Amino acid sequence: MNLLRKIARALAALSIALGGNAIARTPEGAAAPPTVAVPAVADTDAPERRSGPALWKVADKDTTVYLFGTVHALPPELEWMDDNISKALHGSDVLITEIPMEGASSLDPAVLKMAMLPPEKTLRGMMNDDDRAAYEKAMASLSLPAAAFDKLEPWYAALMLSTMPLMRDGYGPDSGVEAVLEKAFGPERPRGALETVDYQLGLFDTLPIPTQLDYLRQVSDNVEDMKPKLDAMIAAWLAGDADELGKLINDDETDPALVERLLTQRNRNWAAWIEKRMETPGTVFVAVGAGHLAGESSVQAILRDDGIEAERVQ
Repeated sequence: MNLLRKIARALAALSIALGGNAIARTPEGAAAPPTVAVPAVADTDAPERRSGPALWKVADKDTTVYLFGTVHALPPELEWMDDNISKALHGSDVLITEIPMEGASSLDPAVLKMAMLPPEKTLRGMMNDDDRAAYEKAMASLSLPAAAFDKLEPWYAALMLSTMPLMRDGYGPDSGVEAVLEKAFGPERPRGALETVDYQLGLFDTLPIPTQLDYLRQVSDNVEDMKPKLDAMIAAWLAGDADELGKLINDDETDPALVERLLTQRNRNWAAWIEKRMETPGTVFVAVGAGHLAGESSVQAILRDDGIEAERVQ
């Protein structure tokens, strides 16, 4: 699978699920990336706009479901919340995220259960000589001891390794979209989730070991490209360019089985959830990884196939 899509899927599926374990806090003294401001939108009935992060809605006479694509790790102080998004969020009865947000602060037992190798195994002991050399070179480039992740399963070591360059430059979940939405929505208002922490972790944990090792090798070979490629996705997200974001994440796919597991099947599940939720009056704000709302297999495309149109409102 293309490295960019591996990064996107890993971050989209698991960065928020793994919280501080996957994206460490900004190191003390680290320089913050430049702030990119998204201008606020005037309160007007003007035609729909196409700047700022994209927002869709599915609505009938008594139910509205907003669909908002998130980026789970962003540079500190990046400004993206505008009036359209704020009004949709504050006008909603419930905020729905991929996993329960309170789960993001209590994941250590789940991670240890799924991400640790048995005592008799080591990560580097599972690799062939070429993969081990590439991995140790990548670790050295980040000033990490070669043995640092030796007790981790390959999928989790790959996630950790892929996020280290982002951590180094101050990217993290504390400035990610979910954290901002959570704070803005207010502490006492209803929340819900589409999946559980265990389910998201299991998506990777149950991958065949050769697939996990291949993932880790590709991350090892391209570790210094992580930040530039995530920056490209963030730029498309900030511009509301869903087509470009879909291309960055989904084009030239070569591993359909993995895409089915990590993206398409989950999109089908979520589309079915939305269809069911439309039977209950009220307003819901659904925030999921932006990759799930872009491309030919997006949640909106699946809804459209079922005769339900998601309207682009920003």
